[in-house]
This record gives sequence, C-alpha cells and structure tokens, in this order.
Amino acid sequence: MWECGLKDLLKMASSSSSSSSSSSSAMVIQDRYDVFLSFRGYDTRTNFVSHLHDALLRNQIQTYMDHRLPRGEDISPALCRAIQESKISLIVFSENFAFSTWCLDELVHILQCKTRNGQLVIPVFYQVDPSHVRKQEGIYAAAFAKHEERFRDRMSKVQYWRFVLTEAANLSGWDSQVIRPDSKLVDAIVRDILRKLNHISSSDLRGLVGIGKRIEKIESLLCIDSLDVCMVGVWGMGGIGKTTLAGVVFNRLYSQFEGGYFLANIREESDRHGLNHLGNKLLSGLLEEAYLDRGTPFVVSNFVKNQLRRKRVLVVLDDVNNSSQLEYLAGDHDRFGPGSRIIVTTRDKQVLSDRVQAIYEVEKLDCDEALELFHFKAQRNNSLATNYIEMSNQVVAYANGVPLALKVLGSFLCSKSKEEWESELCKLKVVPNMEIQNVLRLSYEGLDDREKEIFLDIACFFKGDDRDDVQSILNACGFFADIGIRVLIDKSLITIMDNKLWMHDLLQEMGKEIIRQQSIKDPGNRSRLWNDDVYHLLENNTGSATVEGISLDMSKLDKDVYASPATFLKMKNLRLLKIYSSFSMDKHKIHFPQGLQFLPDALRYLHWDGYPLKGFPSNFVAMNLVELRMHKSRAKKLWSGVLNLDNMKKIDLSYSKHLTEIPDLSRAPNLESINLDHCKSLVRVPSCFQNLDKLVFLLMRSCRNLKTLPEVPGNMKYIDFCKTAAKKLPSSIWSLNQLETLMLDDCKYLNYLPTNACKLKSLKRLSLVCCTSLQKFQDLPRNITWLDLSDTAIEMVPSSIECLSHLFILDMRSCARLEGLPTTICKLKSLNRLYLSHCSKFKNFPEILEPMEQLRYLDLSRTAIEEIPSSIENLIRLGELRLDRCLNLEVVPNNIYNIQHLQLGLSGCSKFNKFPPLSGTCSLDELDFSGCNRLQVPDGLGCLSSLRILNLSGSKIESLPTSIKYLSQLSHLDLSKCENLKSLPGLPPFLQLLEAHDCTSLETVSISRTELVHGLHQYYLHIVELKYCNCPKLDHNSRTNIMVDAQLRILRMATMSSSILGRLFNHNNYQEALICICYPGNQIPEWFSYQSMGSSIDIKLPTGWYNSNFLGFALCAVVRAKVEYYSGGGLEFQCDSNFKTNNGESRQWKCTLRKSGWIVETESNELKLDDSDHIFQWYSCSFDLDVVKEKIKGNWSTSFYNHVTEAKFEFYPTHYDEPVDYLGVMKCGIRPLYAQVAESWTPAGV
Repeated sequence: MWECGLKDLLKMASSSSSSSSSSSSAMVIQDRYDVFLSFRGYDTRTNFVSHLHDALLRNQIQTYMDHRLPRGEDISPALCRAIQESKISLIVFSENFAFSTWCLDELVHILQCKTRNGQLVIPVFYQVDPSHVRKQEGIYAAAFAKHEERFRDRMSKVQYWRFVLTEAANLSGWDSQVIRPDSKLVDAIVRDILRKLNHISSSDLRGLVGIGKRIEKIESLLCIDSLDVCMVGVWGMGGIGKTTLAGVVFNRLYSQFEGGYFLANIREESDRHGLNHLGNKLLSGLLEEAYLDRGTPFVVSNFVKNQLRRKRVLVVLDDVNNSSQLEYLAGDHDRFGPGSRIIVTTRDKQVLSDRVQAIYEVEKLDCDEALELFHFKAQRNNSLATNYIEMSNQVVAYANGVPLALKVLGSFLCSKSKEEWESELCKLKVVPNMEIQNVLRLSYEGLDDREKEIFLDIACFFKGDDRDDVQSILNACGFFADIGIRVLIDKSLITIMDNKLWMHDLLQEMGKEIIRQQSIKDPGNRSRLWNDDVYHLLENNTGSATVEGISLDMSKLDKDVYASPATFLKMKNLRLLKIYSSFSMDKHKIHFPQGLQFLPDALRYLHWDGYPLKGFPSNFVAMNLVELRMHKSRAKKLWSGVLNLDNMKKIDLSYSKHLTEIPDLSRAPNLESINLDHCKSLVRVPSCFQNLDKLVFLLMRSCRNLKTLPEVPGNMKYIDFCKTAAKKLPSSIWSLNQLETLMLDDCKYLNYLPTNACKLKSLKRLSLVCCTSLQKFQDLPRNITWLDLSDTAIEMVPSSIECLSHLFILDMRSCARLEGLPTTICKLKSLNRLYLSHCSKFKNFPEILEPMEQLRYLDLSRTAIEEIPSSIENLIRLGELRLDRCLNLEVVPNNIYNIQHLQLGLSGCSKFNKFPPLSGTCSLDELDFSGCNRLQVPDGLGCLSSLRILNLSGSKIESLPTSIKYLSQLSHLDLSKCENLKSLPGLPPFLQLLEAHDCTSLETVSISRTELVHGLHQYYLHIVELKYCNCPKLDHNSRTNIMVDAQLRILRMATMSSSILGRLFNHNNYQEALICICYPGNQIPEWFSYQSMGSSIDIKLPTGWYNSNFLGFALCAVVRAKVEYYSGGGLEFQCDSNFKTNNGESRQWKCTLRKSGWIVETESNELKLDDSDHIFQWYSCSFDLDVVKEKIKGNWSTSFYNHVTEAKFEFYPTHYDEPVDYLGVMKCGIRPLYAQVAESWTPAGV
C-alpha cells in the first residue's frame, strides 16, 4: 500500500462512491468560482484568511469561502460542488489543520479534482513548517496519533489522509516564514493567482485559434515582473491578427495594473479626429477623469504628469502608422509609472525603431490552425463531409495563414451550397475578395510612387529572386531600390529569406489586382502583364507604350506561340522582359518565323529561356541592360561589334549548345558574373575577360570544345573550368588573392599544379576529381578547407600536407595508385572527414601519433588494408569507421572500444572472424558485420550497452548469445539471410526494427512478455517493424510467441501514443505511430474481433464506439504470393476505409502501412516473399489527422466519427505506389482498441 501512487489511491477512494466514474470523469465542469479557500477556521478565519479573502475580492477574483463552522464528520454536497466548480484551490495549512477531519476530507476532494479535472492546487504554509506537513512531524504527528487512536478500525482512511497531505505539501506554494509580514504574503499570493487565472483563461478563447503560443511569446517579451517601463512592438502585415493578439494580452494582464487603456485604430482615428483628441482620450482612460478636447495642442500639466508617473499602467496603442503618433502618445519612458507596459501594434517596423525594447513579428497560422478557424467561421464542425473537405483545403491554401482572409471567406461561405462554394473558389482565381484587399491595401497606399513601383515589380516578376540582383535592376530603373526594399520589409509587404525576396500570396494577388484595375478590358494598356495576357499580346501584337514589364511562363502555354517581327515595336518603355519555363521548356515555345525587328532600348532585365533566334536584332542598344539571362537559347552569337554595356552585371548563357562565340564585352566594366556552363559548341572566348575588373564569378563547366581558357582579372572569387579540353590553366589564376573556389574536375589533360598554387591565400575549396593525368601535387594554399582528389593518379601524399591546418574534408576516393598516407596526417587538427574508399592499393593506414579531436568520419572501404593500428584510439571523436569489403582484414585492435559512440562497418570482410574480447562497458554505437562469413558472435555482447544498430545479415551464425536482451539501446537488429540461424533468444524490449526474413533454418523464437511490459512509460517508439518472412521452419510455439508479441507491442504503442499525443502535437513533433509485424501463417488471430475472407471487410459499429478511450484500429491480413515475389525495397500495403453515418455522410481514409525508411539502408530492406502464406499485423494510432486533434482537445461529441455506424476496410499491396497483382490478400481482420481493454489485456490464441 505504501508504494501506491496518489492516482491509484484516488481511484480506490472514489470507487465505492460512484458507479459511473467513467462518465463523470468525462464531464465538463462549469467553473463558478476562481478560487476555493480551504483553511482551519479556528486558526486563521479572523486574521490571515480574512485579509487574504478581502484582497482576492478587491482584485475581482470570485472566491468561495465557507463561513459556516464544520458540523458532523462528512463535508456537505454543496461544499463538494464548490470545490468542483473552482479553477484553483488555495489550501492554508496552519497549526491545527490536521486535527480537523473535515479539513482532511476537504483536502481529499480537492486532490481528486486535481487528478480528474486538472484543477490547480496552491498550498500556503501559515506559521507551520512545510516539512512537518509533508512528513506528518511535529504538531501534525500529534494530530495523526489522535486519528490513529480514533480510527483504529479504519486505518486505510488515516493512511490515505497521510498520502494526500504529502502530495499537497509537495506542490509549489507559499511559506509565511519566508515572506513577511502577512501583508506582503497576501500581495504575493494574489499576484500569483492572477497570473494563473490569466493563464487558465487563455484556453477559453473560443474562436481565437492558435492564439495561446503567440500570447505566451508576447507576454515573455513584456517581462511583467520587471519594475522598468517596457514598450513592446507587435508587427506584421494587415489582417495577420495584431489587434486581436494585443486585445487578448490586454484583457489577460489588465487586472495586474493600477490602470490601463486600449487606444484602438490610431491610423484612422488620427486622420479623422487628430492626435490631440486621441491624447485626451488616452489620459481620460488612464486617470479615469474627463479631459475635454478644446482644439489646443496636447499639453499636459505637471500635476497630470506626476499622476501618470506614480501609476503602473498597461497601454495598447493599436495600428500606429508613423513615428510622430508614437512620440505624441507615448513620449519617453518616464511618462508612465515604474512597471508600466506599452504594447504598440503596427504594420511598419520603422515606427518601432529605437523606441521599443522588443518586437514580436506575428506568425501566420499553420495549416491545421487555419482549417480550424475557417471551419469555426463557416459555422460547421471540424469534421466536414467529404465533399467539402477539398474545398476547405483550397480556401486555406488561398488564405495562406492570414486570419482575416479565413474569417471573411468562412463567414461568406457560411450556409452556402456546394455549388456556391465552387463558384466562389473559381471567382477568387480571377477577382480577389475586396473586403480582404481593402485591408491589405492600406499599407500599399502609404508608399511613395517609387516604392509602389518596386512593390508591383516584385509582385509581378521578382518574387523568390535574389535581393542583390533585384536591387541592381530596380536601381537602374531609377527606383532607389536599396532604401525602397527596406521600407517594404518594414511595412510587412515583403520578407527576406536566404537573401531571396518573398511576399505573401494575398499581397502578391493585391499587386496584380492593382495592375488589372489600370485597364480592366484592355490588358495591352496595363503597365505589367503575365501569362494569359502576354499570350494574347504576342498573338495579336496589341502591346503599347504603357507596358513596362512582361512575364510569361511557357510551361503554362496550351500551344506554341507564333509572333510578329514587330511584337515589341510599340512597347518602347518595356523595362522587364521575363520569358521562362517553371518546369518544362520542351512543351511549348515562342516562334518568330520572320525574325525579330526590335527590342526596346529601355530593357533593364532580359530573361528569355530558350531564346529562339541566332542573335539580337541589329538595332538593339543594350546600354540599359543590367542582367541578361538566356538559358538554353538557340543563339550562335548575340551581336557583332562592341556595345556600350555600362550597366551590365550578369550574363547567363548556360546550356546554349549552339553558341560558338562570345561577343566583345570590353565595354562592360561593371560585369560581375558570367555563366557559360554546357555551351558545348563554344570554341573561344574574347581576350577582354582579363580586363573586367569587377568580374568575380566565371562558370565554364562542360565547354568541351574549349581548348584555351581565358586569362582572368584579379578579383575573381569563383572559377569553374570542369570538363573543358584545356591542357593548361591560365597563368593569371595563380595570382588571384581573392579566389575562394577553383573547380577543375575532369580536366583529363591536367597533369600538374604549379608550385605557385600555394599563393592562393583565400582559396577554400579545390576540386580535381577525375583529373586522371594528375600524379602528384606539392605545396597547396594553407587556408584550404576542402580538397577533392578523387579518381586521380596520385601515388603519394607529401608530408607537407600537415601545413593545411584548416583542412576540413580530404577526399581521395578511387585513387587506384595510392598506397598510404604520411604520419603527418595527424597534424591536420581541423580534419573532419577523410575518404579513402576504393583505393585498391592502399595497404597501410598510418600511425596516429597524436590525438585528432575533429575527425568524425573515416572511410577505408574496399581498400587492401590488412590491419588497423592500435593508435586508432587517438581518433578520440571518431563517429563512423567504414571498413566494408576490406577482404584482407582479419581483426581490429582491442582498444577500438576506447572510441566513444563509434559506428563500425565491417560488411563483407570475408576474412574477419573474431571480435576483440568484450568486458566491462563498451560504447560502440553501431556494428555492421553483414556478409562476414567467418564471424563468431562473442558471448559478452551484452557489454555493448550503447549499441543502437547491429547488422549480422548474410553471416553464418547459428545462434545469438542470451546477453543480447540486455542491449537496452538496441533499436535495429538485422539478421536477414542468416541461413544457419536456428534460434532467437529473448530480444531487447524496445527494438524498433527486426529483420529476420529469409532465415531458412530458424525454428524457435523466444519472447519475454515481462520484458515488454517493463518500462512501458519510458519509451515512445513511433515506428516498429518486425519481419519473420520466409522462415518456413518456425514451430507452432514460436509463431504463437510472435503473434502474442505483436499484440502486446500494438497495445503498448497504442497506450503510449495516446498518452503523449498532445505533447508531441503541440511541439510540432507529431509522427504517426505505426507498427508492422510479419510472420508465416494463414489464420487471422482470434484477437481480431472482425474477420472476413478476401481483401475487404464491412463492419457495423456499435453506438458509442468512438469515445475518449478509443486508441485506433489494429489491422491484420493474410497475404499470399502468387509467384515468388521480390520487392526491391518498394513493398507497401494500403488500407482504404470508408466511414458512413445514418444520414448518408461519409469520409474516406487512406492509410499507407509502409516500410519506414530506416536510418541504415541495407540490401535486407528489400523483401522477398515465397509462395507460402504470411500474416501481417499493423497498428496505426490515428486514422485521420482530425482524430489526433479531437484526442487532444476532447471534442468527441461534435466529431463526425461519433455519428458513424458502419465502416468498410480494403487492403491491397503496392510496389512504389502502384497496385500489384502477384500478391493477394486472402483474409483480413480489424480490431478497435480501447484504453480500458489495454489495461486488462491477456493474450489470446489463434
């Protein structure tokens, strides 16, 4: 009894008093009181508790205090109800508290409410030692001595009182001996209760989806306990929920301040009534006095200033749109009293600069939150009928996390028919919702003319493009883009991620709608055009001087376009021309059968993938062009002669396979980047490259006919000459002090690097892959971090390599002549990864003469190495050592165990036969002995306490040591194709993956049920897969053991996944629990309550089948291979289900009962089924994401599934998502799982 927990004792105490505990525990208790006061009246009623009660009431905290004197032994039903209907119970432990059986029974009921309903309980130790309460010592010991004498025939009751006292005293609370005098203790308790009540109330915010975590972030920034005056900004785009969030925070925190005011809609109100009116309004609200607006400037008397400075206030300034408003209304921080808090909501981050202590950027709703909000506003429950689900998802995708859009569209579609929903969704693709647009457009209207142009260009052309490139283009348009883009960011109109420009879909739609409104009926008179409008313009030659920008995605064309030579003749102001293909350039093209007469001189940006002509029109003047991008063009030579290209910064002609010559670029002094990758017909480049002083990027990969490489200017940072036909490198390379990357892969004629290569002081990466003539290298730049010499003819590595102190990666794979490394390799203190695999002559790994702390990965696979030196232990942080298919390797040194958490791969080491003796505790993390035919598994395997993955597949082992069950961390055990294996001992209880298929001699499998139950609540395995396929000799007892093991694992996973579901989901760490177990057999276990022949099953579900105890479905199928089946790794099973209600509504669910994609990919992940029958058992914790949310929130009564009366399940195998006909489902079974059944389960036979 003393080892029982509180939860068990509460169950014991309540079991006799209620026959309907399961239903009552699910009841929602309506809170009538904020606080229930529990106390010993004799000690504290007229002093401390009286003062505490008054303070609670003064702070508008609804408090229940029983003013009656206790009568009789049992507490009254009214008192029990008061406890149940309170949010918080406040227990005042005083000197004589434990003498009162009334107080003790009251405490029992309080803790029952805590356990059942999650009620908060706060102990207050008033003039009593908390340890005396906790341990029943001192005066509390005397009280219990009396109780034991009085209740000697009911000692369990006394013992129970002891337990609840201990439990209550262990809770966090208040001690009068720590906080003195009583007045301070009362203040501290009241503040604590206010905080807790505000936290509780956040869960009552109906319709404010996802607001809890956002409120927490804002409140953490406010630092409520600090006495400093603090101002916090709440920043975000229009409609994102700034005002709502500020309002909720204000309501939650208001009672903790001496005054407060929410000044709403400042942008609009200041335009309408002026700032003086708003200032007087704020003062009136804070000082609770009337300040009349006499039209005079906002002047505050010293008396009023002093009043404000003495008052701790909470202020919200909502929708501030310029700094002067904030200065006028909030002034300096000393305007308000110590501890005051000011929250400012704004769309413009610049308003907040240098004024606030912190800024919270409001996050958009995630998909689940958005769907919930939309359903709430559409006045439908969270489980829509199937024919509305897809349309709801379309609305959510359109709104892209903006609450305003979800509310507007949800309210509009409320009570509309399916056909009306479809009509509105189609309309939204053409005409945006104006209520949403009007809110969003306020930020746009606050921009100046050039900022508006920048916004529209980004919306129509540059979303997702590099910020620096776009700024260069727009600066050339005269838009002052550096400051303009900064303004757009501050006003929440665009965002920057990875230096790319991004914009919310609704804002982009707003920008395009602004353009559409310029000329609704004639697109040719709009300033910017895209896709369909461009198609018609090209077909009909309807352009005009109004057009400034064109964007056409050719992959969205329905047919080829044939354009006139004069297509661009009227578009003299065209700045931006973007013709591209988002996924397929071969689908449809633009043709100019008669050529092209004209390109506008105003062009700043010319992006034309697949440009169809051999060159530009002869009259094209490219002096304004900033970026030329013509991927996969048909051009041979773009122009003749020399053009003035003062503004040109980037040229990309990659994959232009017909290009034979690059035009003269000598008058492009600002050119920074040239990309000529895969220009296979290019035979020469102009000598002017060397004079392009600002050139930093030059890419000429796979220019296979280019025999002479150009000399380059001194500011180069990145050069790619891979796969060129050059026999030598330009001499200018070796004087490039700023060069960071030099790519020379597959330069087959390159046979040496000059000695002055070491002068490249900034070089970080040098790649010489497949330079098959390169036999040696001398000194290299000392700052290099990545050196790739794979597939070269290198025979030796010079000892001078020790000078490369920054080297992080050394890759020498497939260096067929390399025999060893110098011992100076240990001097490379930054080396992290060393690749030597497939070096067929590599025999001797060097002695590691001193510790190498950074090396994490060493690959010696398929080398001729015969032994590993004992100095390997100096690789003290080595994480993975690959020795796979080292055919001469027989042993590894004993001190290999000294390397902590090592993953050791010895797959296919055919001579490896003995592992070093195991003793003590070894910390290997992974062992791969697959294909080690001579291997003997040591008896001391259990010493490998850290081992997670053990691969013995394809080995000749006959048994495993029983000590394997002690490998508590083992998650992956691969025994597949161990054809001599005859028996399996008890395995570790928390194994995630067991590959035991094709063990053709396996006869016995032992299962430890007690091990499976042990530690149930310590682990959560979201995927478990155990495979015993093609083990024909398994005896009957072993198959029964596997079946029982499967059922127990399913129940364990179901129970665990249900209990921690909310925690995983709320931390965005939710992964669906899935278990799959396969073994030979042809009968569905009796445990499955619904069974059927064939691949489908129809079931009738009883009333109330879907309730708070529901854990999901266990599934089973007998599968037969019609011919010998080899999956190649792609075998999956699908289970399609259809749930129906009495009124004809239905919902489909498709569950993939899949292989899980394990950490270690091995050949054994492929699965072969012979022509015998196999039983597959599965469990999926949730058959619908909505069910996950219902489990968390307890919305059982409103669930669609609560009304389901029948269901159909259909099983079928797939191979890489395609159904297969050579595997058949012969029988199937279903079992709904419930929590109370899981607790009392006993194994069932076949």
